[in-house]
This record gives sequence, structure tokens and C-alpha cells, in this order.
Amino acid sequence: MPNDDRSENPSSQELIDQVRDASAKLREQVAKAVVGQDEVVEQVFMCLFTRGHALLVGVPGLAKTLLVSTVAKTLNLAFNRIQFTPDLMPSDITGTEVIEENRDTGRRELRFVKGPVFANVLLADEINRTPPKTQAALLEAMQENHVTAGGIRHDIPQPFFVLATQNPIEQEGTYPLPEAQLDRFMFMIHVGYPTEDHELEIVKRTTGRHKTELEPVLDAQKIEQIQGLVRDVPIADHVVRYALHLVRATRRPKQGQDDHRPDFLQQYLNWGAGPRASQHLILGAKVRAILDGRTHATPDDIGAVAAPVLRHRLILNFNAEADNVTPDDLIEQLIEVTDIGGASDPQAQQVLRGDEV
Repeated sequence: MPNDDRSENPSSQELIDQVRDASAKLREQVAKAVVGQDEVVEQVFMCLFTRGHALLVGVPGLAKTLLVSTVAKTLNLAFNRIQFTPDLMPSDITGTEVIEENRDTGRRELRFVKGPVFANVLLADEINRTPPKTQAALLEAMQENHVTAGGIRHDIPQPFFVLATQNPIEQEGTYPLPEAQLDRFMFMIHVGYPTEDHELEIVKRTTGRHKTELEPVLDAQKIEQIQGLVRDVPIADHVVRYALHLVRATRRPKQGQDDHRPDFLQQYLNWGAGPRASQHLILGAKVRAILDGRTHATPDDIGAVAAPVLRHRLILNFNAEADNVTPDDLIEQLIEVTDIGGASDPQAQQVLRGDEV
């Protein structure tokens, strides 16, 4: 009987179908605990499947913490939560060395006690409430996937996924995240108020005897396989250039060069996005294609992830604040004037070609 190579070596489409089915099961499990917020849930999984980190921004009471803990349970991953406060020290996150007596030799030795960062899913709750020194400790872990103590490197278990939360209203006693740290987050995800029907369901669940039983869908090994599959998704050069056009159009020209950016960017934008934004646009487009059951990414995928990728990387000026213009407003306009080949706005043609950036 001939061997069935298809069963041993599934095609790309078969693998993508498996990922899509797993994603549907994940959303089904999350929906048992979190009502609504479908777009937020999807973006969280998109970050996870691309080895990215996410910053959730929303007012208190929108189930941000519940969402993160639920995701960890459905993924059968180790989960830790850190409540960021002004007195939090870097060692409270990464861990510390303690002196212990060796019972066999009687000598005192240093032993590293791992901090809460050593988990697969880490919730950094109200991350902007801790000083920059502590924020920097988390930044190193996010970027390097390890912690160094006493000259010894301690690797963080993989996959490693940081979900940070931030309250956009109360800013007293907070430490705004530096642009370098914001840039490490793949997505800034806006968590909005639920609809009336969703809020009705939330009230019913939380004021009764509702008990949620979650079933794990994916383990660490399967998640790493999905992360590898995302990297293998092909993407055409014109789609990559479209992503570059969007990002490069946000940057100010070098000193002495004319500013050929569209008028609305010149009026409201102070600083634009860096190369990491282009990388995250491509990764976001790839994972969106997979979750949609497709084997390749398109310009529509780039446009769909542009807002969460770019909104925290655009630095607006005082004119934008005075006119109540948000980064999302500028991103929407930028997509409108940018097409696959360059831009429909003649004023943006030169900057999108890259000649003046």
C-alpha cells in the first residue's frame, strides 16, 4: 500500500486550515468568559502568533485583565501578573539573587530566584505607573527574551508574550512610556465600551452564579509551530512596498530638504514611525491572511492592521491636540491617499518613492 505523503507532510493550505480551526476554537473559549470585544481578541491572538507584544488601552472595568488571564488559560501557558506601582523595583520583575547555605558543604552560595517575568504570558497591569528604571527592566526582557543577573544569563521560557494595560484617562502620578519602549509593542489595541446587548450579558453573568469552565486549545509547542508558519507566508514585493510607503510617508524630511508629505501630515504630525513599524505591518498582514484562510498577504491586510501598528508610533503636535485630531484620523487619511503603486495625492508621490525621506 503506497504511503500517503499528504498525511505526513500536509500542504500549506492544510496547515492554514488547521490554524484557522484552532483560532475559531480559541475565540469560542474566550467568549465563555469575555463578552464581545471580538476585534480586541483577534488582535491579541495576532500578536501572539507573530511573537509580538501588545499594549491594551482602555478605561477601568472593560475586562482587560480578565481577557489576558483567559487567553493564558485557553493556551495552556504559564501566566503571571504584575501590578505596576511607583515603588516597584526592577528586581521585583526580573528576580533577585539570595544567599543560601549549602547543606552539603556548609558554604554560602548565591542563588537566583526568578521573578514573575519568567512566564509564557505576562500581564503588565497599568505599566505607566512605574518609574522608567523598572520599565527598562521589562523592556530588556521583551526585546532580548532573557534576564541577566550577576553576569549570568537566564532565558525566559518560550513563547513569551507581554500584554500591558494602560488607563487613558487618569494620568496623575504616571510615567509615560518612552517612545523606545512603545516601539517594542507590535500593536496598541484600543479597548472600547461594550454594546448595550453585550453589557446586558455582562451584568447577567457577573451578578449571578455563572461559572466558566475553560478548555485549553493550544500548547506552547503548537504556538511556536504557528509562529513559524506565519513567517513562511509569502508576500509580494508590491505589498511590502505599500507597507513601506505608509510608514515612510509619516517621517519628516532631513534638514534642508523640502517637506513633500501630504498637507494633513505636515500640519499635525511631529515625528513618524521607524523601521520596526514596517516589520510589524508585514507580520500583521501575514497572520491576518492565515486567520482568514489564505496562503498569501494582500494590501488589504496591510490596511487592516495599519491603525494598531502605527497609532502609538506617531507623535502628534499641538495643532492636532487643538483640533482634536487623533493618530487614527491621520492613519485613515494616509490610507486614502496611498495606493499600491504610490499615492493618488500628487503631493505625496515624491515622499512615497523615498527620494526625500
